[in-house]
Amino acid sequence: MATVDLTKPVVKPTLGLLGATVNAMALIAPGAFLWITYQLQAGATAPDGSSVASDIWAGIIVALIVAFLSAISYAELAGIYPEAGFKSVCYFVEKTFSKTKVEGTPEKDSPFTGKRFAKLITAWSAHLFYWVYPGVMVAMMAMLLGYIYTQFTGKTLTNPELVGVGVVFTFVCAYIAYRGITGSTLTSIWINGIQLVSLVIFSCLAIWYRVANPQHTVAWSFTGALDVIKPHSLMGVMVQSTIAILILVGFESCTALAAETKEPQKNIPKAIILALVIQGLFAYLFEYFCTGLMISDKLAGTAAGKAVMGLDAAAASSAPIGDLAKLLGDNLLGGIGFGLMITIAITVAIAIIGTTLSCMNTAVRVSCAMAEDREFPELLGFMHGEFSTPHVAIWVLAIISSIIGGIGVWSVVGLTGITLASNLGTFILYGMTCLTAFIAFKKRADFNVLKHGFVPILGLFANIIMVAAILYLYIIGNNDAKNEAWICFGIAGAWAFISLFYVAVTTMNKSYKLKMVSAIIRPEYLNLVVEALRQEDFIMGMTVTKVRGFGRQKGSINDDKENGDINFLPKVKVDCVVKEWDVPAVMDIISEGARTGNVGDGKIFVIDASQARRIRTADDGVWAI
Repeated sequence: MATVDLTKPVVKPTLGLLGATVNAMALIAPGAFLWITYQLQAGATAPDGSSVASDIWAGIIVALIVAFLSAISYAELAGIYPEAGFKSVCYFVEKTFSKTKVEGTPEKDSPFTGKRFAKLITAWSAHLFYWVYPGVMVAMMAMLLGYIYTQFTGKTLTNPELVGVGVVFTFVCAYIAYRGITGSTLTSIWINGIQLVSLVIFSCLAIWYRVANPQHTVAWSFTGALDVIKPHSLMGVMVQSTIAILILVGFESCTALAAETKEPQKNIPKAIILALVIQGLFAYLFEYFCTGLMISDKLAGTAAGKAVMGLDAAAASSAPIGDLAKLLGDNLLGGIGFGLMITIAITVAIAIIGTTLSCMNTAVRVSCAMAEDREFPELLGFMHGEFSTPHVAIWVLAIISSIIGGIGVWSVVGLTGITLASNLGTFILYGMTCLTAFIAFKKRADFNVLKHGFVPILGLFANIIMVAAILYLYIIGNNDAKNEAWICFGIAGAWAFISLFYVAVTTMNKSYKLKMVSAIIRPEYLNLVVEALRQEDFIMGMTVTKVRGFGRQKGSINDDKENGDINFLPKVKVDCVVKEWDVPAVMDIISEGARTGNVGDGKIFVIDASQARRIRTADDGVWAI
């Protein structure tokens, strides 16, 4: 007869430094984001409606500073909490705020602790980021495929057709994520390689175009290299930085892969910094510089029925990088502009698959960890037996991403709105991480004034400024900016309302529902268990019964279970009724007090106690205990 394995699927560490790094890099594909975000950045306006396209590069610098301050905080926390597993920064926060109590005084698990509040704020912002972000990618992929379709056929897909394209794309990515992290890593390696190669080719061609000037351009959008990189206005830099964070996030995603990474204490911190250095410091600054350098009046289009050129044409185009690729191919490579554009577009489409996949992997792992902590619905924590993935969470995320992506494809305003919602979650999450890093290290012997003092505090304030910028700049802006703000705050507000409602309901249930914890332990450890439970003040009473029985070993005290004999061994059964909220803590205390590490330590069972009454006073429910 075949043996049935009823154990929980085991997550095995298979990733090295390369695997952790490319999974983080895949969340942001440099060449892809040049293509799909340049339109948003070129079309960005100040509150008075004036264009701030000239501050794209400077805005990236500001966003990059914020990202590096946050990345260092992430890396330092990952180094001291390598056991974080799926929970990522939520675990960092929980462990750090648990240690803010006076040394030696254990903190009782409760629905009203500062630790839980900090963890919930972090989880809310993480999910606003990670669960909205894939929807942004869905919208961008649908628009990209629509652009390619138009180039081949001359026809334009309708918005409902684009939504359909996005839905198909979403579920393809969800299926890859469902199959496990190994396949995702191999996909990410190929995607990053293809993207970096296509990025270098495009950027070098852009420089060649500016130097050779094959079309004899006299009206360049930027007068020279210095003009590309210098800030033109403070307002412009702030507006651009609130958008630019979208192209830099992702370095932190590998912290959710700690359980699947070999030597996470060493590899995760390195992967965080490497991913940001390669993509942000080198790839993005280089490609945006080259792109700005080649834009001129030869990039033409129409906006509101009027002919526009340069950066205005980039803002009006559905794919300005595709238009630039045509100019490069036609004027530098013997008229192959269309072929070059399609080739780059295909590499971008491949990259968006990796980006969506990476974010889905991170999102569902954090959700799974929170579900195991009883903060999210239990079904989000269900793990697939073969692939060891949170498969239910993946399919739920696919549905939500399809809906959010549908908002994004309807208009540029919708796309910007959902992008801002994701960015809002990002800044709050990064701010909480910086605060956590400072608190975690301030009393440690290895505290470093620069890494653990100056960097996280500066990062906290930088992220607060970014949040304030989103709130201020878009609320006081023109009609489009206000509509974008409404979409952003609508998504964020809806998620906050759902989260608060769920937390309130579950907290009530867990605080006022009762469970019977029944532990069968060695008789000689009874006093240790009782004293530990009494000190933690988790129980008001218990029932102790002398029992006899056997477990998997059939009563044997060694590994020889094949003799067929069954021995009934003496044990003690401890029954106590506790609030549902306290069940995990009670189980942990009993386990620690009764564990020897040898066969026969016992079992713990949890049973519903649907009703309880104190006979003397007729008190019911939790008041009966």
